[in-house]
Amino acid sequence: MDSASLEPSLYTVKAVFILDNDGNRLLSKYYDPELYPSMKEQKNFEKNVFNKTHKADNEIAFLEGMTIVYKSSIDLFFYVVGSAQENELMLMSVLNCLFDSLSQILRKNVERRCLLDNMEGVFLVVDEIIDGGVILESDPQQVLQKVSYRADENPLSEQTVAQVLQSAKEQIKWSILK
Repeated sequence: MDSASLEPSLYTVKAVFILDNDGNRLLSKYYDPELYPSMKEQKNFEKNVFNKTHKADNEIAFLEGMTIVYKSSIDLFFYVVGSAQENELMLMSVLNCLFDSLSQILRKNVERRCLLDNMEGVFLVVDEIIDGGVILESDPQQVLQKVSYRADENPLSEQTVAQVLQSAKEQIKWSILK
């Protein structure tokens, strides 16, 4: 085996993606530009991974020279991909952090519709956990704190009409004063 490939590296994660229960992409981030450079190659890889994992009860798969850890919830499949030599426990800690953080943001309602409704928060979470393939954080509470999402905050859809109107008035007032 090539000794250069066994060198320790901070670049642990090759890709992260979330698929629905039909194998359609909802979110994907590839951190290694040489891995699957085109959208077509990425979607083919995701389809192969989904076909291998969607009926399995395992948490780890090996496909196309990659180590893949995954988890499913209701109608979503979460995947974290690393190289063949990557430590599965490191990849699993990233996966668990991602899932637990999203569970908090989505108020334990980790399903396709809620995920799509909160996509900006999902991207923020992924970016706080991984940057360019380097794992930055594996503690969901730290991720949530950095993303500044609070479980007790009211999203716009749960605010009363009076609260929305008051917020709009304040924004208009401040934009006029500037």
